[in-house]
Amino acid sequence: MAKIEKVYKIINTTDRGRTYEFEGTLAQLIECFSYTLECGACYQHEKGRKKINKQPKTIKSLITNLYNAGNNSAANGYAGESYDFITL
Repeated sequence: MAKIEKVYKIINTTDRGRTYEFEGTLAQLIECFSYTLECGACYQHEKGRKKINKQPKTIKSLITNLYNAGNNSAANGYAGESYDFITL
């Protein structure tokens, strides 16, 4: 019997109040946000920046890495975005 993958919805809210929603399996969401994770990973070696895992194993880890990646690539260290998820 094939394992059914969970489907998640990620809600991205900016500091200006705009909301964006993305849904899919964990693998699809990692692919969707691969550019954000890659950009954050480029800056992880600078002082004060966080390490970025580009292939997280759980949805909570993906959310944490997205938040850190956004802050890593922001000019002042704070991107002004928050991420949350819902299991569908």
